[in-house]
Amino acid sequence: MDRKELIMKLKQMKLPVIAERYEMQSSDPDYSQLSFDERFGEMIDMEYDSRINHTIEKNIRNAKFYDSTANLESIDYNPERQLNRSQMEELATNRYIDNGLNIIFVGASGCGKTWLSNALGVHACRNRKTVLYIRLPELFSKFEEMRIQGKYNEYLNKLGKYDLVILDEFLLKPTNETERSDLLELMEKRCNKKSTIFCSQYSFDGWHQSLDGGPIADAILDRIVNSSYMITLHGKSLRETYSKLNRPK
Repeated sequence: MDRKELIMKLKQMKLPVIAERYEMQSSDPDYSQLSFDERFGEMIDMEYDSRINHTIEKNIRNAKFYDSTANLESIDYNPERQLNRSQMEELATNRYIDNGLNIIFVGASGCGKTWLSNALGVHACRNRKTVLYIRLPELFSKFEEMRIQGKYNEYLNKLGKYDLVILDEFLLKPTNETERSDLLELMEKRCNKKSTIFCSQYSFDGWHQSLDGGPIADAILDRIVNSSYMITLHGKSLRETYSKLNRPK
């Protein structure tokens, strides 16, 4: 088999990086000094790294983050926020995902809940976890759309498979019976199995009211609360702070 035919077959087998590195090695006399194992090992490493990077990029793209540039290295630990650095470093290990635990971010509008949740989500993607970011009102609309199309169970099962789901704007307003039922089904699929991050301006009392305070509310909260890290954010709105810093002098 000549070189051109070998390169063509490598590309047909969807090994483009190995094909590229093989072609490069064949034309570079410096590689003649290396053993077969060394040359082959380099090609495998390059192909492997390329596939990992492709998976990471695809996961970040499919997650539909509000801010895909958010990252844990840029967290603002201003004392006013009362954000526990040790706790965030623990969350950065992704062990909460491996253990199927949840995170609850509570705080006023603009305090950075969404950004922090996205930073954790992007970090999870970089560790090849599957993630979905979605606002709760949007999720309820999607459930209704899938119900009309006869794909409700299919969509619910899909949501149950993500390693991490980020639910933003969680229970900011009262829910109807169908929405409560949908949320209970989702929590049944995910709690203690897969991880969910909840971002809300309200804590449990407010959630209970938004869920109409009945037995379904109790069932939903019981599944969430008993398997979650609770993080309350304090301090001034980061939007306001950023606006002032960037205001023309």
